[in-house]
Amino acid sequence: MLKALTPEENTQCQHGLYFQDGQRRVDYILTYHVKKPAGARSSRPTSHLLTENAVARSFRRGRNEHLRNHKAQKARDSSSLPSSPGADVELGHPGETVNGHEDQKMFRREEFEGKLRDMGLELEKDEDTKIAGVGFVKIHAPWNILCREAELMKLKMPTKKVYEVKQLSGVVEKICSLACKLVEPLHPHVEEHQPQNIKHLSHTFSREKQHLFDLSDKDNFFDSKTRSSMVFEILKRTKCKAKYSMAYPLHDGDINEESAVHNDRRLLYEEWANYSVFFKYQPIGLVRKYFGEKIGLYFAWLGLYTQMLIPASLVGVIVFLYGCATVDDNLPSMEICHPKNNITMCPLCDKVCSYWKLSTACGTARASHLFDNPATVFFSIFMALWAAMFMEHWKRRQMRLNYEWDLTGFEDEEDHPRAEYELRVMQKTLSKDQKSHHKTEKLTCQDRLPAYMTNIVMMLLMIGVTFAIVFGVILYRISTKAALYMSSNPVTRSHAQLTVKTTAAIINLVVILILDEVYGAVARWLTVLEVPKTDKSFEERLIFKTFILKFVNAFAPIIYIAFFRGRLVGRPGSYLYVFESYRMEECAHGGCLMELCIQLSITMLGKQLIQNNLFEIGVPKLKKLIRYIRSKQGTFQEEERKKRLQRYETDHFLEPFAGLTPEYMEMIIQFGFVTLFVASFPLAPLFALLNNIIEIRLDAKKFVTELRRPVAARAKDIGIWYNLLRGVANVAVIINAFVISFTSDFIPRMVYQYMYSPDGSMHGFVNHTLSYFNVSHFQEGKEPMDPLHLGYHVEMCRYKDYREPPWSATPYEISKEFWTVLAVRLAFVIIFQNVVMLMSDVVDWLIPDIPKDISMQIHKEKILLVELFMREEHSKSRNLDSRVSGGGKANSSNNNNYSTTVHPRSGPHNSTGSL
Repeated sequence: MLKALTPEENTQCQHGLYFQDGQRRVDYILTYHVKKPAGARSSRPTSHLLTENAVARSFRRGRNEHLRNHKAQKARDSSSLPSSPGADVELGHPGETVNGHEDQKMFRREEFEGKLRDMGLELEKDEDTKIAGVGFVKIHAPWNILCREAELMKLKMPTKKVYEVKQLSGVVEKICSLACKLVEPLHPHVEEHQPQNIKHLSHTFSREKQHLFDLSDKDNFFDSKTRSSMVFEILKRTKCKAKYSMAYPLHDGDINEESAVHNDRRLLYEEWANYSVFFKYQPIGLVRKYFGEKIGLYFAWLGLYTQMLIPASLVGVIVFLYGCATVDDNLPSMEICHPKNNITMCPLCDKVCSYWKLSTACGTARASHLFDNPATVFFSIFMALWAAMFMEHWKRRQMRLNYEWDLTGFEDEEDHPRAEYELRVMQKTLSKDQKSHHKTEKLTCQDRLPAYMTNIVMMLLMIGVTFAIVFGVILYRISTKAALYMSSNPVTRSHAQLTVKTTAAIINLVVILILDEVYGAVARWLTVLEVPKTDKSFEERLIFKTFILKFVNAFAPIIYIAFFRGRLVGRPGSYLYVFESYRMEECAHGGCLMELCIQLSITMLGKQLIQNNLFEIGVPKLKKLIRYIRSKQGTFQEEERKKRLQRYETDHFLEPFAGLTPEYMEMIIQFGFVTLFVASFPLAPLFALLNNIIEIRLDAKKFVTELRRPVAARAKDIGIWYNLLRGVANVAVIINAFVISFTSDFIPRMVYQYMYSPDGSMHGFVNHTLSYFNVSHFQEGKEPMDPLHLGYHVEMCRYKDYREPPWSATPYEISKEFWTVLAVRLAFVIIFQNVVMLMSDVVDWLIPDIPKDISMQIHKEKILLVELFMREEHSKSRNLDSRVSGGGKANSSNNNNYSTTVHPRSGPHNSTGSL
């Protein structure tokens, strides 16, 4: 049979993309475990072909007849082939010892495969592969089955009717043409980016209206990803008790394969999954064509998000450079760093810490100005509007893609119930039937109540674990700082603060990375307990739980530093202690904003470099290596193995597709880093941009070369992820308002300059924010061990707070300046939040969700469809009229002939007989 094929067909067949006849394409693959006893022959092609042909013939006659013929074929094979003690168990040759369990699994597989044949699919087995212990079932969907599934799935396909896409006119067209020429080098070299002035009118496929579509090339009318998705739908509808190890569609070819056959995978590798084209746009149309709309939307969203980070990064860099340029003109930091500054500060810890000079905090004060300056307020407002524009821009981009991908009328239909859900309903029905005859068709909230309670308790427990770890890191900082201050090395003592901050941030990062994996597993377990009805419901519940846990895990340490650290301290002589021995930590004199910046930068960069990139590169390669070792093919060189393996055997070694949830999740968390605390770290958009440029190509390479081809799924939007983005953007406005108001010194500076400064400047601001403490009021046993550390006796020390001096009538009580600053802070939060929200709503109102040209084209398509159907109806009416008129004349002639024929005869019997 293979000798009769053309060389090209023979090559395609040998590559595993087609059946043995070289004509029927493999649309889907099922794999199962083949148990062979020791000494079994590795290859038996003749017997295999005979058996498979017999199986194929027998299943056409029905499943029962198949089983009988299959046994007969085995008997014939055993009589024609020499006996061997190492015969294949699955083929049932003489000398085998068939295990009862294996035989049962084989029978269930044959039963399931019989059902698939009854559904119209064509199957071909291959057990004599180069992968030991693995058998393959190749599935092909013929044309009539594809048409049936396309009609059931309501696929919109291009018709023969074409129309001209309306082009812009006048000055706008010239400007767009010039812009297209300028960005032409940034476009990938694929057909989708060629200008097209015509478009095929699309319509839902119908077997009754096949004449509307161009069916000259039926083999390529449905592309490979559509064919595989149709087979997948059939597999989901077919009841299965058999056990298969893997199920996947095939890639279209090898990335290194050069042939006349069109290879989309190779084109994607060259123009998309390649680091050398990082500066180019993504071929989103080709991605959608190969992987489906759901994955295409993810990469379109990621590309737009990365593009929108460019202006945000530029503004962030300008804000940072502004802080660098004005650091020498910042009066508060100049006062701290002045050499004549002799302000003596109170000890930072009990006993081991001594008094210190404010001028030693010069470096911290100058560094804090880089992120705590008036420009950060502007940047926070800008980023809030940026988030709103990004969301609106994405809605427009999404609508344009829906139009280009013929998804404008697509609506998500009720998915098939999950197998776990049906099993649970069956168990409930059986238990009900034992008590009454009442039938149960679904699970109620009462049935899920234990699962819901478990979810609530476990979610609260996991969040409690996160806060407990944050508290543990706080104790680490407090104890480590005290230990470093006790060191006899002056260098260690001088760098104690920086050492504690950095190591604590690294510990937080490691804990976050570990808990991310734990929380992902916990979220999946909790979702399985709920037994959601459909895959979509399962995915949404899993995403929500995972997001809550990972969001709290990533931002709990940052929220503590931003809003709680330094506010639960107390004052000298009356500090707040933990476990009666650990004094709560204070912020540096420059404020907690610098420490917040350190924690945010280490967490963000660490997650991107370690979790997102290193894990994504290293873990798949490690798993692939392990799979190669387990396959017992280690004696072959990799290149030689690739040449010998079929396409479905090569894809067997690839990593299975685990969904888009991890990809979206890391980007949503990054979006939180970019927007939530951007007031403390204006360089966050820049680092996110650099990461995403690598991330796009890394994900692309992973999808093209490292993963099995996923089943294409249709989707018209990004689903629950858009709601999460919108929620993060809204929360970002509130958090940035509180960061500017309570974490930075922006409000105290403004209050001092306009209410307390004698000359309207910032001179004296540092002294205004410091209160006095009489060292004789220290608690017993808490005073410094070395009170003469500075070389002189200290009677008064200063600390950062708004409190009355010890000589006032109410010593150490909160002063009126504190309440003034607090009132202004709260007023700023309210004003900032409402103004920014209003501006975001204005942006939302000004930018329409649907581009005007797309709206016009959709309206035009509707009109053309109506005209097409009206012409079709008129054509049918004319054909019917012509048939009726032609039939009337013929009937009249026949009646005349009949009357002359039967006229001589008499009686109805004769007439009836002649008729």
